[in-house]
Amino acid sequence: MSVSEIQLYEILKLKLGESEAKALVTYVNSEVKKEFENNKEILATKADIFIVKEDIANVKAEIIKWMFIFWLGQISVIIGFLLLFLKK
Repeated sequence: MSVSEIQLYEILKLKLGESEAKALVTYVNSEVKKEFENNKEILATKADIFIVKEDIANVKAEIIKWMFIFWLGQISVIIGFLLLFLKK
């Protein structure tokens, strides 16, 4: 038992009795462990955050690359239309 569990047990033992206090402290301890396990799966570690940042950097590079390709395509279409209209 940890210090906080012992203190809780001592307080409850005076009010409820020894067996009820022990059962309640055990129940509280199991609920805390369950909640910790649930939160442990949800929380991100530093490695998780690093992976996400790396993915974001890669996506930004891909977006910039495709923006330039799109712009070159648009410029070539505009130049083609201008040449088409200037010949007439």
